[in-house]
Amino acid sequence: MSHGFDAATAIPDAKGAEEPRLPGLLGLFDRALRGINRVILGLGGLCLVGACLVLSHSVVVRYLLKEPTDWQDEMAVFLIVGATFFSAAGVQAKRGHVAIEALTGLLSPTINRIRLLFVDIVSLAFCAFFAWKSWTLDHEAWIDGQTSQSTWGPPLWIPYTLMAAGMSLLCLQFVLQIAEAALYGPRAAGWAKPKIGIGADVNTDMQGAPGVTPRGPDPMGRTVDARVK
Repeated sequence: MSHGFDAATAIPDAKGAEEPRLPGLLGLFDRALRGINRVILGLGGLCLVGACLVLSHSVVVRYLLKEPTDWQDEMAVFLIVGATFFSAAGVQAKRGHVAIEALTGLLSPTINRIRLLFVDIVSLAFCAFFAWKSWTLDHEAWIDGQTSQSTWGPPLWIPYTLMAAGMSLLCLQFVLQIAEAALYGPRAAGWAKPKIGIGADVNTDMQGAPGVTPRGPDPMGRTVDARVK
């Protein structure tokens, strides 16, 4: 239901419209979170490269040198878990998560604005529960000294901490975007450069009504621009 990334209609964002900058304390929080996300996305890329190298080393050692491996698989899993959960907030900031777009071109701008805010609130509730449960498991693993059942036996608080911290950061991103949407409209909440997906195409092809098909950089209708003049 959330209008997100559509690979079929994705275009380079380099020449897109400038994203709004929010004023006051909310803008400061937004810029700080953007900076953190940029660093984490870079580290996430390094983690994925590291996981590829570790798995490649495992293949060479196991099949060419005929030596058993005991740490490579879990190390790769830890790196991928860290990259996935920590980068979730950065991807959400760009509305890059995979989403179903069938309703986007069929609803009015007002209903779309309500839908976007509702989806963010529901997503925040789910992620908050996920983060709370992850922190609970992390605490139990730390107190009880839990380790994996492999011969390497790394402590389980490592992946639980990665999950919990990543989901907590994602919750902060949702809180920021909900506040921005409530105060300034969807344009300020990460919708300044949305992608028009299958919903708009179906609306044009099946209903023969291009006049009501969302076009331009703001398919949710005219929203408040929060840029500081």
